[in-house]
Amino acid sequence: MRLGIDASNVVVGGGLTHLCEILRHTDARDHGFSKVVVWCGRVGKNAITPQPWLEVVEIPELNGGLLTRALWQYRSLPKLAQESCDILFSPGGRISRGFKPVVTMFQNMLPFSPVERARYGFGKMWLRLRLLQTLQKNSFRDADGVIYLTDYARQTVMQAIDNRPKGMHTVIAHGINPDFYHEPRQAFFPDSYDESSPFNLLYVSTIDVYKHQWHVAEAVAALRAEGLPVSVTFAGTSYEPSRQRLSAAIKTLDPNGAFLHFPGAIPYTELGRHYANADAFVFASSCENLPIILLEAMAAGLPIACSEFPPMPSVLRDAGILFNPLKPSSIADAIRKLFLEPELRRKIAQKAYENAAAYSWQNCANETFKFLAAVCGAAGSNSGSNAKANQ
Repeated sequence: MRLGIDASNVVVGGGLTHLCEILRHTDARDHGFSKVVVWCGRVGKNAITPQPWLEVVEIPELNGGLLTRALWQYRSLPKLAQESCDILFSPGGRISRGFKPVVTMFQNMLPFSPVERARYGFGKMWLRLRLLQTLQKNSFRDADGVIYLTDYARQTVMQAIDNRPKGMHTVIAHGINPDFYHEPRQAFFPDSYDESSPFNLLYVSTIDVYKHQWHVAEAVAALRAEGLPVSVTFAGTSYEPSRQRLSAAIKTLDPNGAFLHFPGAIPYTELGRHYANADAFVFASSCENLPIILLEAMAAGLPIACSEFPPMPSVLRDAGILFNPLKPSSIADAIRKLFLEPELRRKIAQKAYENAAAYSWQNCANETFKFLAAVCGAAGSNSGSNAKANQ
């Protein structure tokens, strides 16, 4: 079998990490694939690790914007796939109509949440998410196979397409980079912290409307007003209106920059050091599929205060303190509890570290290629059955 991978919609972030990791953690030949070809842009070409069975082709159009990439997928991809592969994998959530069999993935929950779309207000982003919902609904309904990251995600899409998928489907979770694993550190008593050595919280995530960093900032400011020596660092790339909102909140709540820190994006290779230097982790998102950042914090052995919105509770399980990310008072209650109860910190950090072991890139890679082979085999059997029926 020959596998083609359409990476036209896999540009940055978790999607690109997923693609790189599954290609790095398995041998496609072990699953019956003699060759794998990936069509991608320059970023993907530079990020993917070479393999003897892998061909990575940089497509100039895929270095452009969303419309340029969509036109390439519509006009050029079907012919390339027909010439090069027996099955096509489109992990970006949209499929090409000119080739079968095709497998896709559901990675972005935002288009399927009207409440979260509304946070952007009516405009370019709202229209983009609404268009993606329509395109992806059709893809998930018509694909020969769909991979979901969580059962929550699977249920969300099934409801959106009226439980009428045409193809096979499965749930395969992402993995965690082994570099992030770090056994939990000692849990110090509250009187170990003071103004010069505060209880340091870390929040790594894109600054965006559904991440609610400003609510976390307000919660930490309230705890400081109570006399608790806590601080928080927000690290991540930014959606510009949300960056402005967070910056304004920091200027109002902490004009001297004493306890609210916003260094911007941190290179992926440096994240491990920031996890290691934190006393706890906070994650206040209200819309996720399977948050890799949360998995990394679990693997880093950090006590975690986390959003109660799904799927976070099913990922974290009993290894964190949950809060309502829309209410700064709820966030403050969770952080206060973490700060005041070192034994609780120790227990949930250990549980999070142990729970993280369930998320393996090797398992993700093997299960993904196993599913792709199964879909390809089923499509071949169906084609054979149809041919016989037509004789």
